Amino acid sequence: MFNLKIEFYLKLIFTISLISIISAYFIEYFIGHQPCNLCLIQRIPYGLSLILISLNYFFKKNEIFIILLLIMIFTFSLIISLYHFGIEQGFFEESAVCGLKNSAEIISKDELLKQLQQKTISCKDVTFRIFGLSLTSINIFISFLLTILLMKIFVSYEKNK
Repeated sequence: MFNLKIEFYLKLIFTISLISIISAYFIEYFIGHQPCNLCLIQRIPYGLSLILISLNYFFKKNEIFIILLLIMIFTFSLIISLYHFGIEQGFFEESAVCGLKNSAEIISKDELLKQLQQKTISCKDVTFRIFGLSLTSINIFISFLLTILLMKIFVSYEKNK
């Protein structure tokens, strides 16, 4: 590693997570590309990392625990992204997660009929690309890098404290 303090790396991860969340909402609400259910799930690790890193500044004594949680969170993000990429490429079939809507909103048969008539976004359809890459493939890259970075931080924790 470059012998920088852990605080610098956590700020970097916080910034990457914040940019990722803002970009996802910008693409959805301002550009108009609707996400599938797996795309929505892939946002969760970034939101959790923002919360955990913010908490770290209040509870410094649990920093190593937060780093371990972040490793697990971004490993989960990597696995979900790889699965989603596999669906996009046709390696895997779409799971039930891809077609689910919020069942709490369905209170009558009329509501159920309305939801069945709405167009759902398929997990295998790529609706938005940046430089020819789907957002899922970009998320694989980011999640992999953040997982490796966090593992290096964990291994060299005492030295870079």
